[in-house]
Amino acid sequence: MLADADESGTTNGSSRTYTNGKSSQRSQAAGTTNGTSKSGASKNGASKPRTAEKYFNHDREEVTRILIQALSDMGYHSAAQNVSESSGYELENPTVASFRTAILEGDWVKAEKILDATVSPGESDKSSNGGLVLATGADRDVMRFWIRQQKYLELLERKEENKALMVLQKEISALYQDKHKLQFLATLMMCSNEGELRLKAGWDGANGRSRHTLLSELSKCISPSVMLPEHRLADLLDQVKESQITGCLWHSNGEAPSLYSDHICNKHDFPTETVFELDDHAGEVWQVAFSHDGTKLASCGGDKQVIIWEVPSFKILHALSDHGDGVGNVAWSWDDSMLVSCCRDRYARLWDVKTGQCLRGLYHYEEPVSSCVWAPDNKSFIIGSLDRVGSLVQWNLAGEKIHDWKGPQRVEELALSPDGRFLVAMDCAKNIHVYNFRTREFEYKLDLKSRLTSLSISENSRHLLVNQTNGVAQLVDLVLRKPVQQYTGHTGGEFVIRASLGGAHEMFVISGSEVRGAIRFPGARRMRNCLLRAAMTGRLKSGLMIHGGAANGNWQRQLGV
Repeated sequence: MLADADESGTTNGSSRTYTNGKSSQRSQAAGTTNGTSKSGASKNGASKPRTAEKYFNHDREEVTRILIQALSDMGYHSAAQNVSESSGYELENPTVASFRTAILEGDWVKAEKILDATVSPGESDKSSNGGLVLATGADRDVMRFWIRQQKYLELLERKEENKALMVLQKEISALYQDKHKLQFLATLMMCSNEGELRLKAGWDGANGRSRHTLLSELSKCISPSVMLPEHRLADLLDQVKESQITGCLWHSNGEAPSLYSDHICNKHDFPTETVFELDDHAGEVWQVAFSHDGTKLASCGGDKQVIIWEVPSFKILHALSDHGDGVGNVAWSWDDSMLVSCCRDRYARLWDVKTGQCLRGLYHYEEPVSSCVWAPDNKSFIIGSLDRVGSLVQWNLAGEKIHDWKGPQRVEELALSPDGRFLVAMDCAKNIHVYNFRTREFEYKLDLKSRLTSLSISENSRHLLVNQTNGVAQLVDLVLRKPVQQYTGHTGGEFVIRASLGGAHEMFVISGSEVRGAIRFPGARRMRNCLLRAAMTGRLKSGLMIHGGAANGNWQRQLGV
């Protein structure tokens, strides 16, 4: 969605009586609109309550209306009706239902007419008559812009370019003065077909979820006294679970907490001991990567080979030794059938995991190949290189170039968000370069003030974990385009130190570290300290001892670590 709010595919419920959400059809039958009071009188979505006492120190009206909504969300419409009749509370008033219907049916004139009649909080004389009350801080112009933007996109989708142009020039431009946004909206008129329009706009069309998404965003600007936020009880329960998980010091259980009892994890269930010691490499290990299904582990390093291990036995399946120099990066295909190795000999190699055979070598570089990520289609991959010419290129399985993001930066590492939206490149200095992979457009560059060593994107595709040589790891919000959390306690230095999100619900950050002093271990291998912190609080949890010239954190989520 183009609106300045989080994308959402959720709806506001169902069209049945007392719901706060979508209609199964474009229109609602008379007599089934939400919030219609049998007496015809409504005050902020409720008729006169039968009792005013508290429910265990909670507002009885709020609790009751949330229960009515939740019962309807779950399909218990008769029960919702009974609760409403027994309590005297209505979920919403007729104006709210009319506004919802107008949005879902694309009646933009009616929607704006209702919006124009809204009142601000405190104007009780109008709100008491069943009007629409805005939430504190809500901006009518922003809401109008969202509505007109949807109107504009739907006109483009229907190939009504002249009407769309009038909306852009006469209606949208009058509200919104962001030149870059207006220019972007104007460029959408150049789209040759509906598919290109939807892809470039990040919008799924009038018959998709876009109107429901619009309603969801608009509902956040309306006072909950007249329009409850969608699925409010479910949201409150999610907050309870999230709070208990966040407060669980040793959280290691991937299952959702039960509502029947308070959640806590046992410290002894947290992984703090070495389970396997893999020492078949003849030199430093520079990276390890588990397959997506968790059945294999690939490792690479300075001894010019890639070793593929079977999990959980950790028997060697293949030793891929056809490399002319150290291997700094490996990347699994999404189906785990192929592996790309990135080598300092200026080659990227594509391997068949089952046979261990090299399927193709890509030699198009004058500098070492540094990194690789697979595209969501599993038929192509993106290679990063220190070569300024072709530092970021997408190739297909036949070794043919698909796209070249031409730029002056030398790329040391890449990351692609699981949803396929963000492609992030780390340069040799202090910057990350963020691209929209779907449209292949450059979005922004962010200077993080210190040399970078690794990238890792969260499973929700929103957060980027960046490790740095100054002993700081930062969590960057890719949507807000700024760091939102940092982690300290480890030390950087001469080695490439990696960090990764992991554990149940990605609650922890694991990072390698160059600690003070070195401990000798059998085989004369140095042990380094690996620091573990809570992902969203930055609190240090534990110190783990792992092998290698440089400790590089990389978790295997499938094993529950």
